[in-house]
Amino acid sequence: MNKKTLIFTALLAAGTGAAAQAETFKFAFQGSLNGLDPYSLNETFTLSSLGNAYEGLTRRGADLAIEPALAERWEIIEPNRWRFYLRKGVKFHNGNDFTAEDVAFSVDRVRSEGSDLTTRVPADAKVEIVDDHTVDFVLTGPNPILNYEWDTFYIMDKEWTTENDAVKVTSASDTTPNYSSLNANGTGPFKIVSHEAGVKTVYEKNDGWWDEIKHNVDTVEFTPIPSDATRVAALLSGELDMVYPIPVQDIKRINDNAGTVALTGPELRTIFLGMDQTRDELLYSDVKGKNPFKDENVRKAFYQAIDIEAIKNKVMRDLATPSAIMISPFLFSKSSEFERYPYDPENAKKLLSEAGYADGFTVGMDCPNDRYVNDEAICQAVAAMLARVNIKVDLNAQPKAKYFAKVLASGGFDTSFYLLGWTPGSLDSWNVLSNLMNCRTEAGEGSPFNLGGFCDEKIDKLTGEVLVEIDPEKRDGLIAEAYKISHDNAYYIPLHQQGLAWGVADNVELVQRADNQFKFRFINKN
Repeated sequence: MNKKTLIFTALLAAGTGAAAQAETFKFAFQGSLNGLDPYSLNETFTLSSLGNAYEGLTRRGADLAIEPALAERWEIIEPNRWRFYLRKGVKFHNGNDFTAEDVAFSVDRVRSEGSDLTTRVPADAKVEIVDDHTVDFVLTGPNPILNYEWDTFYIMDKEWTTENDAVKVTSASDTTPNYSSLNANGTGPFKIVSHEAGVKTVYEKNDGWWDEIKHNVDTVEFTPIPSDATRVAALLSGELDMVYPIPVQDIKRINDNAGTVALTGPELRTIFLGMDQTRDELLYSDVKGKNPFKDENVRKAFYQAIDIEAIKNKVMRDLATPSAIMISPFLFSKSSEFERYPYDPENAKKLLSEAGYADGFTVGMDCPNDRYVNDEAICQAVAAMLARVNIKVDLNAQPKAKYFAKVLASGGFDTSFYLLGWTPGSLDSWNVLSNLMNCRTEAGEGSPFNLGGFCDEKIDKLTGEVLVEIDPEKRDGLIAEAYKISHDNAYYIPLHQQGLAWGVADNVELVQRADNQFKFRFINKN
């Protein structure tokens, strides 16, 4: 089975054609859609949800291949100049015309203070408007993957955003949302007609969409349901057409139920643990005057205290693949060259003793409880395993809105030890290196999702080389070198790639993409 097959979408087909009548599609997710500003939160569910109303210059298809969207084509006219030819006749949901001014405005806004997507466009790239439907991106050096993440860099209407005093991005930590956080005005196949965070979001079909409409649903209703049992019950009763994720222990029950089916497949997301390695004293620990995570032995001790097979078998019910590096093996050719540090609690105790913590210590741990598959259960298991080597974990598990507001740059990287998941939006290792492994400032400039703040100049140098290297073999060699440095120093503790598990009514056709984005344009309800 080749790479493309492995990351290809799973298609649930229960009929041969789309129904003619208008349809309402109802679904639930474990977490909420908190705000509608497309630059507030670089999180898959948020970007996926908003990507049904907003669009980028590019998009990804059912097989995750890059496709034209608001840009109908593009070319590299000089080594450092990309030209994008914009689609004509496209209108925003409020009737405004889409033009090059909107692209230039969106570039400025996505790179501005408060944005969680600043890396979508290089900081030193300049935008030049050629005419109303042509835009040049002028770079300071070669960048073969410039547009790899632009399917989630959504273009906003300059006029609408400015008129509604919403130019400033509402960050994940802001408590006072502006107009763009409460309303949406995209160009996509669905309009958001009502939104009540934590309660319900309603979408309606955009009859004026520029593309051929292949879906047959006119209305989509999203309801956040944190309880696994409640989500599954709503699916089984026919109240909902689709729910995700579903607990792995309920897969058989859903498959055995008349009228529903469980859709499973590999996901590209890596779940991992991170540690504060920059502060001189941890914010949440009984160790005073120093930071134990600055010691490589402590980080490796934590790594070797974790029984990844137990997490796989007992917590994830085998719907996970243990990982040795910070990217799915489907996305990196040299992934087989890496092995996890072995589970060895006795050696973990020895390493802690050598570091001066023979009696262990206490540390706070931040964890979402409604974001990843079994996220809180994973954190509880990690805490129990660390207790066996005399590390006491004070677990702070909370809904993702509070979690992200605390641990991200907008919250001051307020964490000592945390669980996070990462899917590279570009499906490429440069995304992992630049977002998770490069040095950053206290304000988050540099590598914004390096929450622990470690800084290795060798990795930074390699990341720069990876960005401009066009020879695939040389490029993979540079990537492998960077991953080896991270692995050898245990800068992170990779856990696994979680599996996808969705529950769907069997009168529905939809696409389950390996990036876990749910796109309404693929839905047909029969």
